[in-house]
Amino acid sequence: MKIKIFYFARLKETLKFSTEDLELPDETLTILKLKALLAQRSDTWHEMLMGKLKVRGAINHELVDDLATIHDGDEVAFFPPVTGG
Repeated sequence: MKIKIFYFARLKETLKFSTEDLELPDETLTILKLKALLAQRSDTWHEMLMGKLKVRGAINHELVDDLATIHDGDEVAFFPPVTGG
């Protein structure tokens, strides 16, 4: 399975990635499983994706929850919490 991942705001700055293409085994993959897989890269990745930050995910430009399933060819985006007034 091939997917494209986009990182935004604080994630992009901290992880030093704005986008990447990943090739993964053909298995059922959810947003949560993808976060856990990426979190294995380093302590920084783990803290940003699995820590207290509450990162939101989107698949093909639609916000989804952590149990949403990712399919071959999908675009996945990760967003940190946003505040504003």
